[in-house]
Amino acid sequence: MIDENLRAEIIKYYNLKFPQKKFEPGISSVLVTGKVFDENEMLKMVEAVLDGWWTEGHFSDEFERKLAHWLGINFVALTNSGSSANLLAVTALTSKKLGDKRLKAGDEVITVAAGFPSTVNPIIQNNLIPVFVDVELGTYNASVDEIKKAISPKTRAIMIAHTLGNPFDLEQIKKLCIDHNLWLIEDNCDALGSLYNGKKTGTFGHIATCSFYPAHHITMGEGGAVFTNDATLNSIVRSVRDWGRDCYCKTGADNTCGMRFGWQLGDLPYGYDHKYIYSEMGYNLKITEMQAALAVAQFDKLDGFVEKRRANFNKLFEGLKKYEEYFILPMWQTQAEPSWFGFLLTVREGAPFERNDIIQYLLSQNIHTRYLFAGNLTKQPYFVDNDINYKISGELKNTDLIMDNTFWIGVFPGLNDEMVEYTISCFDKFLEVYKK
Repeated sequence: MIDENLRAEIIKYYNLKFPQKKFEPGISSVLVTGKVFDENEMLKMVEAVLDGWWTEGHFSDEFERKLAHWLGINFVALTNSGSSANLLAVTALTSKKLGDKRLKAGDEVITVAAGFPSTVNPIIQNNLIPVFVDVELGTYNASVDEIKKAISPKTRAIMIAHTLGNPFDLEQIKKLCIDHNLWLIEDNCDALGSLYNGKKTGTFGHIATCSFYPAHHITMGEGGAVFTNDATLNSIVRSVRDWGRDCYCKTGADNTCGMRFGWQLGDLPYGYDHKYIYSEMGYNLKITEMQAALAVAQFDKLDGFVEKRRANFNKLFEGLKKYEEYFILPMWQTQAEPSWFGFLLTVREGAPFERNDIIQYLLSQNIHTRYLFAGNLTKQPYFVDNDINYKISGELKNTDLIMDNTFWIGVFPGLNDEMVEYTISCFDKFLEVYKK
């Protein structure tokens, strides 16, 4: 624990470094994302530094335990980013420890092109074939009908994200996975706290992922996690994350199994040190204890952050629904209660203005926007310029429309009511000239 004098100095520094600022319309930035924190995050991180134990330790254990309980899932394994979490999730499913169930080179994984590259890249990196299906406008999630059409004898998994926190049709897609004996990988990086039929997303699939990048629902600076209820998958994930080693001792611990020098694996001699036996092709994708300490402090705010995201979204939706003739507004399933990452808008075909017109106007008013990530991933330079093996099932008509016409604005907890109301007023001013 930090002594009271040091604690007071840290709080004093925080108040000087990060003073509360009054919002000035048109001058202050209305951001799309950002970290939200107070002195408690700084106190926890300093405590971790002063402990002198900077690799995974008690803060990591505490955060994994709390997050698993909050999600209602058996296992949470922390890693250094959401992208690494996706890599771990897919790579784990290729392990020979899974026997005939494992993913093998050439197997097909159904996914979408309207999303973030790190959802798809691990599929390619593991010599699997991504099969892209189109998404629905409004929900921006994979069309269940298109997924059904894409399933072939080579299909072995479905890996898709809950787009900007909006849960995809978990009921039907999970049923498809059961009926066709497919792995379901949930990319939950943008959806921490989203609910489907009252159950948190990230707990429906065989394995799921999360990101703690500063833009996300809570942050540890850089960081991510893999969720699963399967003890074998959790063991494989942790092995791949920790250099691929077979030993399951925690960092700094030795001989947990009681037979450190009593193993014979591979073609190694009997008694080879278990700490240096590697059963998976692995990496070092661990986090630091300072990151975990930050996450512990952020976790205490998580429920409030989710509530604020929903409140900001609802205020925007009520303020902008009068403009449905110009925009496709967000839609979600009746079973879903999203923990929104952003507020998506698609400029309708035939509207009297283009996407660039509205986003440039918003930027002139200091309101920031983003596109829906890669737009159509297959048209990105690294897809076009490299010999990537992939398939497209049907047409990506809506995906292309999203690439051309869709953008989003922020709902993150750093936006107060005044900022949201200002945003709506700027839409009002821009659209005044187009009113019939």
